[in-house]
Amino acid sequence: MINKQKTYQFALVLKNVHELTENLEDSLYESGCSDALINFNNGTVYLDFDREACSLSEAVISAIKNVELASVKPIVVSVGPEDLVTETEIAERLSFKRQAVSLWIKRKRRTEFPFPWPVMKLSSRSPFWKWKDVVEWLYNNKLIAGNDVMEDAAFLENINAALEERDTQVFESRKNILNQLNFAHV
Repeated sequence: MINKQKTYQFALVLKNVHELTENLEDSLYESGCSDALINFNNGTVYLDFDREACSLSEAVISAIKNVELASVKPIVVSVGPEDLVTETEIAERLSFKRQAVSLWIKRKRRTEFPFPWPVMKLSSRSPFWKWKDVVEWLYNNKLIAGNDVMEDAAFLENINAALEERDTQVFESRKNILNQLNFAHV
């Protein structure tokens, strides 16, 4: 079976560069990022990609490699869309009405497989859900078909964790915490 390429849309958030970085646009273009739009927001540089590939993971990984080859030395710190989503973001990503999503969340619709519980900001008016959990729920309720959306959601969660762990201090700190937690179970 031949994998067909399709266009994947995602964002890469950068550090070590800013709006006034000299030759930013040329450097990124020359490193293979001609399919990205450079954005600046609150001092942060991020790139919106429309990249052709056989899979989201292939598209994202190739884009990260291209970005980090740029002569201005940017470092990719995260990939969007984000893993944590609000009720409003769930509705926007799915192109559903917010009211429909609200009924799922309140467990008034599609109750055979109850909507996942939020994972952050539990006491807030805008709690967060893991996108991967939402996608799994959508699949179980036959609102999406195929495993590709679930695989993409899992990939985004894992690539962002991997990008964080490239920082040796973060990696060592997490390793220390995991060792402490594992010791507690022995």
